[in-house]
Formats: sequence, C-alpha cells, structure tokens
Amino acid sequence: MTRNVGRIDQYVRIIIGLAMIAYTVKDGVLGLGWPISGALGVILIATAFFSYCPLYTLVGIDTRQKSSSI
Repeated sequence: MTRNVGRIDQYVRIIIGLAMIAYTVKDGVLGLGWPISGALGVILIATAFFSYCPLYTLVGIDTRQKSSSI
C-alpha cells in the first residue's frame, strides 16, 4: 500500500471528517442523513490517518510532495 495522500490533503480530510461527524451528532441526536455523513466522516479520517486513498489509486492521483534528490 503506497502512500498517495499529502500533508495538506491529510489536514483537509481531518477537518472535513470531524465536521461531518459533528454534523451527524449535532444537538445530541442523530441527524437526518447520519448514515451517509457519519460514514463519509469516518472514511475521510481513516484515509488521512493511513495516508492512502483507494480512489486516488484508481484515478492515478498522488498529492504527496516528491522529494528532489539534488
């Protein structure tokens, strides 16, 4: 499993994932779309944690910075 999620991408995924989970449990009750928003929030946080996104692999995207060997 090759890493394909860069550092800025990780931060954005964590922020959006936490926001989606917070939306899911707002006011102490589950919202209307809780299965979708909760699952997406968990997926975003998991992909940020592992620095790997299977969708990026399928599409051929890599947001990591390439190290220059000078």
